[in-house]
Amino acid sequence: MLKTNACSALICLVSSLLGSSVLAHDLAWQGFVAQGLISAPDSGFVNNDGGLSAELTEVGLNGRYSLSPSWHLAGQLVYLNGGNRYPTGARLDYLFLDWAFYNSDAWQANLYLGRVKNQHWLYSSTRDVPFTRPSIVLPQSVYFDGFRDVAVGSDGMALQLRHSADHGDLTFNWSLGTVPISSRQSRLLLGHNTTGSTDLTRDHKASLYWQPQLSAFSVGLVLQDAAFTYTPAATELISAADFQVQRVMLNMRYQGEHWELASELQQERLQTNGFFSPQFARQQLGQGGYLLAQYRVSPAWRWFSWLDYMVLEKDDRWGRAFSAQTGGAVPAYFAYQHTLASGVSVDLTARIRLQAEIHWNRGTARLTPVIQPDVLTNRREYWQLYAMQLMYRF
Repeated sequence: MLKTNACSALICLVSSLLGSSVLAHDLAWQGFVAQGLISAPDSGFVNNDGGLSAELTEVGLNGRYSLSPSWHLAGQLVYLNGGNRYPTGARLDYLFLDWAFYNSDAWQANLYLGRVKNQHWLYSSTRDVPFTRPSIVLPQSVYFDGFRDVAVGSDGMALQLRHSADHGDLTFNWSLGTVPISSRQSRLLLGHNTTGSTDLTRDHKASLYWQPQLSAFSVGLVLQDAAFTYTPAATELISAADFQVQRVMLNMRYQGEHWELASELQQERLQTNGFFSPQFARQQLGQGGYLLAQYRVSPAWRWFSWLDYMVLEKDDRWGRAFSAQTGGAVPAYFAYQHTLASGVSVDLTARIRLQAEIHWNRGTARLTPVIQPDVLTNRREYWQLYAMQLMYRF
C-alpha cells in the first residue's frame, strides 16, 4: 500500500526542496500505542470463531515538519491488527505537503498534495488515533471498518478554504484522488474466495461546514462520488465489474463544556454492473446514520453512547426482497444493521487512557465481506461486541 505515484512524486518534491535549502526548521512528532481485548460472539466481526481476541492493536507515529511559514510536510505510519475488520500490517495513512497559499483576517486557504487526509466527515480526520475518536469501534453506518483504509485518505490533492465573518465560520473542503487496494482488502470487501484485483479509479469529495459566531453548534453537508473496478483472475468464474458509490451526508455537532452531541445522516447509492455475471446490474439506495452523546463527568471520566442505523435498500428495510433474490441463500438480516453502543473512558494519567464499551447489534450488513456475505460464520441476527483498550501516547 506504500507504493503510489502520488507519494513518489511527493518524495521527489521534498528532496528538491531539501537540495535547494528552502526549508529548515521545526519537526513536531508524536505517537501512540494501544492494545486491547475484543470479543464478538456469534459473528465474524473480529474472527471466525467469535472468541476473545487480542486483535485490537494500534501503533502509530506521526509528525509535521515546517519547511517554511507557508509549507509544511505531514505524515503518519501505523501498524494495525483488527482481525476481520481490516488488513493486518503497516500502512502509510497519509503523507502530504500543506501549502498555506493565502491568509488574511477573513480568509485562510490551504492546498494539500500527496496522500491527503479525509477531512470531510466529523471524525474522518481523527479516527486514525485512538485518543481522538469517541469510541473504540465507531458507528459502522458511516465509519465502516471494512473501508477504513479507503476512507482515511487518498493519493491526490485537496483544498480547504476557511472564511470568518459576522455570520460565523464557513469551511469548504474538496478532494480528488485514488487509493491503492491490496489483495487482502479486496477479499474483505468482495469475498473470501476472490483472487482478482480491485482498483479505486476515482474518489471525489466535497463538504461545506458552517458554525455560527460564538456558537457551540455546527452543521455540514458532504457529497461523495467514487468508482471501483474489479478485474477477475484467469481462473475465476466471477465476471469483471464496475461499482459506483454516491453519497450525500448531513451532519450536526454540539460541543459544550460537559456535553457533546453529534449526528451524521447519509443516503448512499451503490450501482453494480457485472461481477456475478456479465449481464448483472443492480442499484441499491441505502440509508443510515447515528446519534452520539458524550458526557464528561469529570476531567478524567467520560461516558458515551450512540445509536446507529443502516439499511442497504431504503425500500426493503428488513431485507425480504434482498433474501428472495438469492433464493433464501442469504438471510434477510444481511440487508441491515442496527446498533446500540455505550461505554466509558478514564484518563489514568495525562498519557494513559483506559476505555471499555459494549455494542448490541441486530443485523450483519456491516460485517466483511459485503458483496459475497459470509453466511456460514454470521449465522445470528442478534450479536454483541465487547471491547476494552489501554492507550498510551507519547
